Amino acid sequence: MFETRHVEIHGHRLAYRRAGEGETIVLVHGMAGSSRTWRDVMPALAEHHQVVAPDLIGHGSSEKPPGDYSLGAFASSLRDLFDVLGIGRATVVGQSLGGGVAMQFAYQYPERCDRLVLVSSGGLGREVSWMLRALSLPGAELVLPVVAPAFVRERGNSISRWLRDHGVRQDRAAEMWDAYASLSRPENRAAFLRTLRAVVDPGGQAIDASDRLYLTQAMPTLIVWGDDDAIIPVAHARAAHEAMPGSRLEIFEGVGHFPQVEDAPRFVEVIEDFLASTPIDTPVAARVG
Repeated sequence: MFETRHVEIHGHRLAYRRAGEGETIVLVHGMAGSSRTWRDVMPALAEHHQVVAPDLIGHGSSEKPPGDYSLGAFASSLRDLFDVLGIGRATVVGQSLGGGVAMQFAYQYPERCDRLVLVSSGGLGREVSWMLRALSLPGAELVLPVVAPAFVRERGNSISRWLRDHGVRQDRAAEMWDAYASLSRPENRAAFLRTLRAVVDPGGQAIDASDRLYLTQAMPTLIVWGDDDAIIPVAHARAAHEAMPGSRLEIFEGVGHFPQVEDAPRFVEVIEDFLASTPIDTPVAARVG
């Protein structure tokens, strides 16, 4: 149903998954992730909507060229994907790094973004996990091949498959493992570090959209976060909600950085309710102007 497809954009292969019909929802994953992070929610969402989940350039099955890995570049490539797939407008859902991309997309192309959903989003404050800050330091290129060698990935994948085959749910740990395991490949490490250093420095997140949140006041916005998020604190969700009059805030108790994986049924329920309660009849640009 959600097999991986590819398109070529500006000479580079970009992977995506697509299924369903109706109003379009675009799902944007986080750093070192891929469209697989949405695997537990895509089928349910596709029952009533067209769902598109890309692998951002430098991630998943997409090409990993040297170049620009800024939020603006990701937003532009998302716009290009819309054009190639014939998508006029969509609700854009972004998790972690994907939240920063979603916000940037909404700022750059408001006429293409019907609604905004920020899930454990980056770009809403300085604080971020110490590990990401450490990996932004010079010399991380030399450390990553040592801490993420291929044999560790292969052994870990075997254990993960065994657990899945025996019905053991892994949720948060599985998502963290997928991100870690991807760094055993040299091209993935290079793309990861380019992406990381575009948004994080040793002091924390280098990109903070808090002073521009008022620009989304005409756009229906949902903020979803886990209260046990050890990567980006839930305080960012509450501060963003206060700065965005009319936004909706959903805090998942006992959930970490991956609400779409750790509590997929509730995630789908919240998204569907948000869509149903915020009907879109005209583009945002027309509503603002």
